[in-house]
Amino acid sequence: MLLSDRVAIITGGARGIGRGIALKFAQEGCSVAIADLLIDEANKTVGELEEAGVGGLAVQCDVTNKQQVQSMVGKVIEKFGKVDILVNDAGAGPPTGSIVDIPEEQFDKTIAINLKSVFLCTQAVVPHMKEKGYGKIINISSLAAVFPAAPMCHYGAAKAGVLGLTYDVAVELAGSNICVNAILPGIVNTDFMNVYIPRGPERDGLIDGLGSKMIPMKRVGTPEDIAGAALFLASELSRFVTGDRIYVGGGMPLPVPGD
Repeated sequence: MLLSDRVAIITGGARGIGRGIALKFAQEGCSVAIADLLIDEANKTVGELEEAGVGGLAVQCDVTNKQQVQSMVGKVIEKFGKVDILVNDAGAGPPTGSIVDIPEEQFDKTIAINLKSVFLCTQAVVPHMKEKGYGKIINISSLAAVFPAAPMCHYGAAKAGVLGLTYDVAVELAGSNICVNAILPGIVNTDFMNVYIPRGPERDGLIDGLGSKMIPMKRVGTPEDIAGAALFLASELSRFVTGDRIYVGGGMPLPVPGD
């Protein structure tokens, strides 16, 4: 197994991409702590992890709050004794809107959940990783950081900020055997999409339409697609990879053949 005896924290791991990563890690022998505000769903995911034969822990945590983040990491250390892997997946997609119409409060909230959370969680785990002389930090950015497809500058700015943070921290921690990398998902069919395509009888058709029009591989992504890239970055297969980014978008932002 690629992650035998490893311990991971996955923020936003109760559902969607985070849940997909948690389940993939569990299949490879990793114990996983889920940090999420959705505690009932986090507990459900932990139940699935334990059924896979690994340790699990659900911690209700607002990852934009420093005290709650520090407490969450403390609970993980208390239960498992270490943190080998951090996946900063917690995030939220705001409504689209012109820069002249976005309320300041919405801008601040978007930056907090998508960027400040990465800073706080990374800051909290790095001392423990340095103590052990090992660590893997995986930050979930977005293709929106480099390929804006809609007017939502607050989201694009936050996800671009995740890339900047990734590069800087990777350089700082390279000498401590801690690898820091980013994944840039494209369009992925999760509840995240509900902001833009509400649930209803036409939802799947609309999402499939996006895939055929915008994605060279002619389909939208799944949490499992992102989880495969995360497994690579979390394992020893990527032991000499740091300060890098992986696009997982079925070919995006390349043009669709024939267009």
